[in-house]
Amino acid sequence: MKNTALTKTHEALGAKMVPFAGYNMPVSYEGVNIEHETVRKGVGVFDVSHMGEFLVGGPKALDLIQKVTSNDASKLTIGKAQYSCLPNETGGIVDDLIVYKIKDEQYLLVVNASNIDKDWEHISKYNKDFGADMRNISEGYSLLAIQGPKAVEAMQTLTSIDLSAIKFYSFEVADFAGIDNVIISATGYTGSGGFEIYCKNEEVQQIWDKVFEAGAAYNIKPIGLAARDTLRLEMGYCLYGNDINDTTSPLEAGLGWITKFSKDFVNSGSLAKQKEEGVTKKLVAFELDEKGIPRHDYDIVDALGNKIGVVTSGTMSPSMGKGIGLGYVPTDLSQIGSKIYIQIRKNAVPATIVKLPFYKV
Repeated sequence: MKNTALTKTHEALGAKMVPFAGYNMPVSYEGVNIEHETVRKGVGVFDVSHMGEFLVGGPKALDLIQKVTSNDASKLTIGKAQYSCLPNETGGIVDDLIVYKIKDEQYLLVVNASNIDKDWEHISKYNKDFGADMRNISEGYSLLAIQGPKAVEAMQTLTSIDLSAIKFYSFEVADFAGIDNVIISATGYTGSGGFEIYCKNEEVQQIWDKVFEAGAAYNIKPIGLAARDTLRLEMGYCLYGNDINDTTSPLEAGLGWITKFSKDFVNSGSLAKQKEEGVTKKLVAFELDEKGIPRHDYDIVDALGNKIGVVTSGTMSPSMGKGIGLGYVPTDLSQIGSKIYIQIRKNAVPATIVKLPFYKV
């Protein structure tokens, strides 16, 4: 089991630690509902240093990224980031990721912790044709997500740049908390605004301490992975391994907006055909009409009790006080407003298909 550079800090704060993607990670401190509300209304900090980081550089860096990712990375300018995915050869998704353009001929790919080795092997396989310079820097870097509507105000004293000027999916390489050359990225997985801070492992304790000093007046709190999951689900953000995987296509998952057929990429031909012919199943969002909590792998059934799909993510929404979830159903049953039923033990609980996000900021 790997530790992040802040594991001892989390333990000292009384965090409940659990194994996650090979790492010892804080799942909660005070409780998921309190931590969730802290991020929705104030500011909270996640240690997500288990995430993977690859540097891709050289004259062929963009060519490689264009080949292995579904989105069009040629649109990126220095200081911009892009959500994308790595399609596999059989119609599914190797992983979803964020691509950062650091400078000309240098990109940072940020991938999911559980997929670091798989992604590295997949990209390396295609790099044989390009010869880009690839470096896996995951082990040496830490990542803090400072999230919530008060993040900008709370963190402004820690840097010489204007945080409010960094637009969504943009970033600056600047001083932060007394450390130079930190990536300050206006990205996150919560839908409540804020930043993600990339730094070296030996720098993260100083940054963590100064973040909590600066945020004290804003009642800043550490936040665990449990609230990260409820926050992302309220926004309808996909979680790899649940809502997308090696067998789900980006088009089925509602990720057509990051699938650009203006270029050739892995399996683009068959995905273009799928787009033309139409998908047979779709990822939908639903809210329970009655009390209950939908969970991963619960069956989705029709009015007669026939299985029509499966829940990929589900929870009791802390912000809305009702059961919400995502799941795949046949396309002809996927319309907004359609009624479906979630099999919760012996009960088929009625639910309504809704438009994302569940939670409107």
